Amino acid sequence: MDGSFSHDFGAPDAIDAQFPSEAFKREVDRFLARELTPDLKEAGRATTGLKSPSWACKAWRQKLLDKRWLAPSWPRAHGGAGWSTAQRLYFEQACAANDAPLIMSSGIRTIGPLLMQEGTAEQQTYYLPRILTGEHEWCQGFSEAGAGSDLPALSMKAELIGDHFLLNGTKLWTSFAEMATHMYMLARSEPGSIGRDGLVFLLLDMSLPGIKVRPIQCIDGSDEICEVHFDNVKAPSSAALGKAGDGWRIARVLMKIARSNNTTTGTLRQAWRAAARFVAAAANEPYLKRRLDLVEADITGFEALEARLSKEHDQLNDASRSAMMKLRASELHQEITEVALEAAPHDEKALAKYFFTRAATIYSGTSEIHRNSLARAIGCP
Repeated sequence: MDGSFSHDFGAPDAIDAQFPSEAFKREVDRFLARELTPDLKEAGRATTGLKSPSWACKAWRQKLLDKRWLAPSWPRAHGGAGWSTAQRLYFEQACAANDAPLIMSSGIRTIGPLLMQEGTAEQQTYYLPRILTGEHEWCQGFSEAGAGSDLPALSMKAELIGDHFLLNGTKLWTSFAEMATHMYMLARSEPGSIGRDGLVFLLLDMSLPGIKVRPIQCIDGSDEICEVHFDNVKAPSSAALGKAGDGWRIARVLMKIARSNNTTTGTLRQAWRAAARFVAAAANEPYLKRRLDLVEADITGFEALEARLSKEHDQLNDASRSAMMKLRASELHQEITEVALEAAPHDEKALAKYFFTRAATIYSGTSEIHRNSLARAIGCP
C-alpha cells in the first residue's frame, strides 16, 4: 500500500448529487503529500484508541486549521470548510489511506454542531472559535454508575441558587476528561424530578473548584476514560444551554449528532489498513485476506449508506438515521479488529485495538437499544 487513494463513490443514486471534483481531489492529495510528515504518519499507524498521541494531534490540528479544513462539515460562516458529504468522505478516506493522525475532537464533531443549533449568539461567538483553535477541548458528562444506557436514571444534581448552579455527584466513563478544558453535562436541576423531566444541559469549565478527575485503566492498557467527581462546584447560570428542564430534549439532539459520527469512515479505513498489515505477515494469509476483503466490501457499503442517509429520507427520522450509522460502524470496527487479532494474536497493537473496540457496541447506546429503536421506526411491535 503506497498511500495513494482512488475510491469510486458508486452509483449516483447512492450518494450526494455533488461529486467531489477532480480539482478538489488533486488539492486534497497534494495537501496530504506535502503536510503528512513521516513522524505524523507513524503516529497515525500506531494509534489504537480514539486519538493519536497529543503531540501529533496538536501538529496535525494546526495544519488543518491553517488550511480551514479542521471542521469539514461546519459552515464557512463559523470557520468550517462547508464541504458536501461526498467531499468530506473523500477527505476522510484519503487521510486514512495516508495514515493521518486521528484527532477525534468532541468539540468539532458534537458540541460545536449542537451550539449552532441550540446555542445563543453569545455562546456561539464565545465557544466556536475556541473549539477550532483547540483552546477548548471538550468531554461528555452523561453516564453515571447507575445511569449508562438508562441515561434518564441519572442523579447528578445541579441546584440553581441565585446566579449559579451548585453541582454535586459523579460522572463515569468520561472519555478524555483528564485532557479536557470543558465538559458538556446533563444534570438534574429540579429536586424530586425523575426520568427525563427536570434536567438541564450545562457547558462547564473543568477548572472550576471542586472538580476532581480520576483516570480509569482499561483492559487495553489505556486510560482514556475517567471518573469525574463534583463537590459543591459552582457553575454560573449562563452555563446552561437552553432552559433548565429542557435538558433531555437538547441531549437527544446531541446524541443524534454524536451517534452519526463517533466512528467515522476514516476510522474504519485506518483500522482496516492496520489489519491488512497484520494479515500480510500472517501464516494463514490467504484465508484472512478473504475475510479482510469481505470486511472492506462492507466498509464501502457503509460509506454508501452514510452518503445516502445524509439526505432526507421519507421513512427514517434523524434519530433512526443516527442509530443506524452508529450500529453499523461500531460493529464493523469490531469485525476489523477481530481479523487483525486472528492474524497477529500476540501483537501488542493488535491486542490493544481489539480490546479497545469491545466497548464500541456499548458506548452511545448499546447495539440492542439501537436495534429496538430501528425496529420501532419501521413499525415493528
